Amino acid sequence: MDEAVAEDGATTVRWRDWGTEAFAEARERSCPVLLSLTATWCLPCREMDRTTYADPRVAAAVHDRFVPVRVDVDRRPRVRERYHAGGFPTTAFLTPDGTVLTSAGALDADTLRDVLDRVAATYADRDDAGRVPRSLAGNVPPAGEVTPAIEAHLAGQLAAQYDEDNGGWGAEAKFPLPRTLEFALKRDPARASLAFDAVRDGLRDDNGGFFRFAANRDWTEPSREKPLAVEASLCRAFANAYLHTGDDGRRETATGVAAFLDDQLWTGTAFGGSVGADGRRDTTVFAGPNALAADALLALAAYVDDEDARERAQTTLETVDDSLVDNGAVRRYEADDAPSAPLDDRAHLVRAYARAEQVLGGDWAARARAVADETIATLRTDDGSFRDGLSEGAGLLDRPLRPLDGNAHLAGALLDLAALTGDERYRAVARDAIAAFAGAHERFGVQVAAYGAAAARLTDGGAPVVAVTDAPGSTLHRAALRVADHETVVRPNAGGEAGTARIRTEGEKEWSAPASDPETLMTRVRERT
Repeated sequence: MDEAVAEDGATTVRWRDWGTEAFAEARERSCPVLLSLTATWCLPCREMDRTTYADPRVAAAVHDRFVPVRVDVDRRPRVRERYHAGGFPTTAFLTPDGTVLTSAGALDADTLRDVLDRVAATYADRDDAGRVPRSLAGNVPPAGEVTPAIEAHLAGQLAAQYDEDNGGWGAEAKFPLPRTLEFALKRDPARASLAFDAVRDGLRDDNGGFFRFAANRDWTEPSREKPLAVEASLCRAFANAYLHTGDDGRRETATGVAAFLDDQLWTGTAFGGSVGADGRRDTTVFAGPNALAADALLALAAYVDDEDARERAQTTLETVDDSLVDNGAVRRYEADDAPSAPLDDRAHLVRAYARAEQVLGGDWAARARAVADETIATLRTDDGSFRDGLSEGAGLLDRPLRPLDGNAHLAGALLDLAALTGDERYRAVARDAIAAFAGAHERFGVQVAAYGAAAARLTDGGAPVVAVTDAPGSTLHRAALRVADHETVVRPNAGGEAGTARIRTEGEKEWSAPASDPETLMTRVRERT
């Protein structure tokens, strides 16, 4: 189906939807595809629509020699990962089989007309296909043994890559890197504290939300859009920082983000996808970002008894479960033509369901199992790693992409599920996913600290596991949720002597002697971790 114009009515290009029909048209016409990657929160995208694509000469050239396809990158993240040119908008030119001829960012009308002329002429003169991104070239990840060296290397990178002058990690643009902040809490607390301060001071808006990143290494020129995934991940990171440090400033930052989500993105049943730099909201409910939000709010509720956060999280997960999950299969968002959710969405949902079981009780572990089992059945490869999605669809979607961060996120979620349920199969699958990349771990930087966190849980005894015989909400259960390690897994309604809790680490088989009060429980924790 054609999109006649963008939402603001500016562009005169008749955009096609992403799909096999557009690429079939390109093959029939023997012409390239012009792929425009945009986002609702992207001001430069709307500016390019208002100026470049509103130029009738541009539209005429596009329609005459190309098949124009428009993709919202939040709705189709797997397309984004295969074709983006480092930012948005991305203007990419593809062959009819989906390989890449060339790509660029935002272009003015005159420049784009020149590019259109050159690409059309080049394509007419060549018989060879375009290039396939290196990540899709069929190279199998270098496997290796999961050893303590993985965590040690990434812990070392916290110091090696730290910006001592400006705080945080990054030599050019500064991203908040919430998983890296959490990794540093246990491995480099001093730098973690400085990095949390830098992220808060450099990216936090007056309304409690966080900007997506800063263009400069000194945290200046922030990119002012606020996607849900960024907000949720930072809410959880600051909540976990409060758990580790007891710093009220960290708690206030986390509760401020939760208030921003409630004020700016709450739809009544879940959270919308983003707030643009101009205040424009995307109210689409995406599976993965909402799982991140629920996970963050449940962590906050567990640490500070925030009932509003608890209720928002439960309602959000119920909405996602009812509208986007069917027998463990997950859709990215609710629509007849919505794609299957990518690996990251599934990983975040497994983790959020597991967190809900720990904090709320109920049947959330069964829901986590359903998504985990379906993901293992459909996305796991022969080498133990996971693809980013089903190998089917238009363009290069039929080529497997094995994202390191997505595999790390799923491994961490499966480790939570194994500790929560006692099913060691999930731990074995998590180990295989981490091992599939372990041969290259010395090339990894702090941006994939989640990989190091998962590897550590597989090699050094693992995270604390607390089994509480009480139901959620008891004094002992609440104390267990506040063990000062954000990777702790709590099993409520566990068997055993009523009114007691026991502890072990993930790598152990034997439980501690029972504790019947919070003080004794903390003593058992210190003895076993």
